[in-house]
Amino acid sequence: MSNRAPLTAATVNHRNQDATVYVGNLSLEVTDAVLLELFTQAGPVVSTFMPKDKITGQTQGYGFVEFATADDCAYAIKILNMIKLFNKPLRVNKSAGAGSGPDEGVGANLFIGNLDAEADEKLLHDTFSAFGLLVRPPKVARDDDGAPKGYAFVAFSSFESSDLAIEVMNNQYLCNRQISIQYAYRKDGNGERHGSAAERMLAAANPSKQQAPAIMAASPLLLLP
Repeated sequence: MSNRAPLTAATVNHRNQDATVYVGNLSLEVTDAVLLELFTQAGPVVSTFMPKDKITGQTQGYGFVEFATADDCAYAIKILNMIKLFNKPLRVNKSAGAGSGPDEGVGANLFIGNLDAEADEKLLHDTFSAFGLLVRPPKVARDDDGAPKGYAFVAFSSFESSDLAIEVMNNQYLCNRQISIQYAYRKDGNGERHGSAAERMLAAANPSKQQAPAIMAASPLLLLP
């Protein structure tokens, strides 16, 4: 039995991003121990992390696995992507991290409004990751009791991805509600939104900070009324 402890919310930001994979489409039956046992087949695992609902304590259908090396991480993606676990095919991709800073990445940060209460972090990730790499998991705004406030934030690694997400998803229906999407306000921008010409120029001058869209999806999952 492994003595490796799962990552906690306090330590998740300190993992080696180059050696970490995102694991999506997880069954609710999957535990950290199961995740560890499976991914150890690809190489030594440093830690696992599966976000849990604050109210129910249930996992949210995705997680992260940190390996000892980037090579092991790449090998895990090669051999474990689409492998079925509890009859569900896993989606194993390179993780872009789960930081919480407001201005991580290039500033391709979106505000998703008019969200249905059923639209959780997992659904947002599964929907918006179709347009490109996310720099951190989507964040649904919640009140002190954990109830959703009806809006969320999604941050991409490139403006190409965020622009495409706005073009395709703005005014579309998600969980039977028509969502609105625009660039989020900058935390230190005196009312200015992300996506400005200045941010785009900085991103173009630092191409290493952004990545092209991972998947140019023609039709992400929409739950129409």
